[in-house]
Amino acid sequence: MSQQLQNKEKCPRCGKHNLVTDGVSGEIFCGKCGFVIDEKISDNGSERIFSDSAVSKSRTGDRTSLTRHDNGLSSIINPINKDASGKPLSSSMKSSLSQLRKLDSRSTTHNSTDKNLKQALGELLKMKEKLSLSDSVSEKAAYIYRKVLERKLVRGRSITAMIASSLYAACRETETPRTLKEVSSTINVTKKELSGCYRLIVKELDLRMPIINSVSCIAKIGSTTKLSEKTKRYAMNILKQAEKERILSGKEPMGLAASALYLASLVTEEHITQKTLAEASGVTEVTIRNRCKNLKKFID
Repeated sequence: MSQQLQNKEKCPRCGKHNLVTDGVSGEIFCGKCGFVIDEKISDNGSERIFSDSAVSKSRTGDRTSLTRHDNGLSSIINPINKDASGKPLSSSMKSSLSQLRKLDSRSTTHNSTDKNLKQALGELLKMKEKLSLSDSVSEKAAYIYRKVLERKLVRGRSITAMIASSLYAACRETETPRTLKEVSSTINVTKKELSGCYRLIVKELDLRMPIINSVSCIAKIGSTTKLSEKTKRYAMNILKQAEKERILSGKEPMGLAASALYLASLVTEEHITQKTLAEASGVTEVTIRNRCKNLKKFID
């Protein structure tokens, strides 16, 4: 209740306009005669944030997520062996809680499908951190893998390879510039196995993958090689002019982006070698030289 509203209302016993609100107990009472008018008040403020939590949690709990095998709806027994007042528990109570935690952990995985999903999503979170991907990409990858699990495509194949292929498919759908080589290097799976699983996912789930835009790869390579914004913008202009002439189709986007950056660095006098760009983009120096032959005519 606001202060202006309290000043307008009067005490039903003595009729005085002197209402007081106790912020601790939540009571509203008359400051003259002490008559309690209301015992509870509603809290219309913002939700409380737990400062000791690794993630931002409100009083309503953490958000649901597809990247968790139980969608983030399960509850856990607190690992801290203390009671509500902060006192340590007895040894017998600690033993009982330890057994309860084990039973609670085992109850979350009822069958082999749940165990598979739990292991795969654990690998997904590791790959997400290594590749510096956003939450939206990992959510999309988890959604694709759940569909793969429903179709029983994982049977007879590596769980790590299938979740990595789902992550690469999510990167393609969200137009996040990550190559097969980058994804395969983060896990113990060959590029050949990864590409085979990716083709299977695209075919069985009937996914429509957008064509990778070489312009979006410029920011990734440019930030890795620490090129200036002027060079990046010049490289983008080169690729946009080349796209109008329709000479980009059928060529690897990373190779085109690296070649455009090399030509732009010559114009802006940022002397960077083809070897540095090749390592940052994951292509060979020969590829960069061949693409430069086609892009040279678009330099102003």
